Amino acid sequence: MTGRRTETSDGTLADLAKATSERLPRMLDDVARLLNEHWPDYAEFIVTERDEVLVSANMFLQRLLRMAKWDIAELSGIADQGADRFGEQPLFEEIGRAQWQQGRDLTSLLSAYQIGARVAWHHVAEVALEVGVPSDMFASLAEAVFIFVDQLSSASARGYVLEQSESAAMRERLRDELADMLLSDRSDSAAIRDAAARVDWPLPRQAAVVLVEPDNPVGSALLGRLGNSSLHVRRQRLVCAIVPDPDGPQRRERLASALRGAGAVVGHAVPLERLPASMHVAELAAQLRRTHVLEDDPVFVDEHLDSIIVHRDAKLFDAMRHQCLAPLAHLGPVTRKRLCETLACWLRHLGDRRAMAEELHIHPQTVRYRMTQLRELFGESLDDPDNRRRLTLALAWGTSDPGEV
Repeated sequence: MTGRRTETSDGTLADLAKATSERLPRMLDDVARLLNEHWPDYAEFIVTERDEVLVSANMFLQRLLRMAKWDIAELSGIADQGADRFGEQPLFEEIGRAQWQQGRDLTSLLSAYQIGARVAWHHVAEVALEVGVPSDMFASLAEAVFIFVDQLSSASARGYVLEQSESAAMRERLRDELADMLLSDRSDSAAIRDAAARVDWPLPRQAAVVLVEPDNPVGSALLGRLGNSSLHVRRQRLVCAIVPDPDGPQRRERLASALRGAGAVVGHAVPLERLPASMHVAELAAQLRRTHVLEDDPVFVDEHLDSIIVHRDAKLFDAMRHQCLAPLAHLGPVTRKRLCETLACWLRHLGDRRAMAEELHIHPQTVRYRMTQLRELFGESLDDPDNRRRLTLALAWGTSDPGEV
């Protein structure tokens, strides 16, 4: 027969309820004793909040006795309906959430539930035998105890996971906000300290930005491996991380190894309040990397500040090269290239013709001849220190033929 047992004696259930209620204090003592060894906090709660726990235990008992009126088949049908079938899901979800908030392990809570269930069944079974509960109702009681505990465990596990997920999402939002603040000019140090404290991010003495191209999946993946000590910046057309103390012991070597193949640019280390300016320089370096002016892997900005300064404005630099190398513009490409190489060598070796001849693999007399040509073209400007500096820039970083500028 399925359905509720309408023929079961109400007197038998009443006797079971009365006798079990009288046992509740002993039941709680047994639970507290068993919990005390491994989960003393739970045991202490049962002792210090005894009145509240007794009320909850009595509610559990009443739910259990109502479930005992169902036969095994019907109980199996409600097993998948969740704790909310009896209105307990919100409460036990909150218990699961509290478990995560307090930094406790979910396994310990579920183990405590199991201990409570075993103790409860021990007492209920003894009383049921004493009052003469029929065998079919006895079987339903056993099934009901463990279905009920499984449902409550599921509710707490759900609450724990939900709180964990929501906390992680909130933490990521707060970390994003901190990263945005660090890269803006609108945040004072107090706001930065507060934001960092909310996500447990120790404020470093210095930090640097790491940029990778947004369409480089390898770069994005490698950036994600820098760990939680780095703050990731999520912006349109920008994949970036803020790395604390990049100049720490062996930090540069580890960054170089971790980012190799990512097409990354590592900004120069600066105090936190100067990160926006460091970001701007790193973005300039990223542009130069795209045009192959900088080709290191990864590019460390502090090793290329001169190149970044020179190439910051390409049109201005080309105008300067055109002006400095104008005396060579009318020559043929081969002659122009040869004289540019000779002039650059002369500037590097401060006019030492023997050193020039060795570097250029030519006879010293050929060096003399070429320098005579250059002096005829440039005149006394070759002796001007300011003009020499300009020529050094034009020849050291120039990539195009000066006659085509």
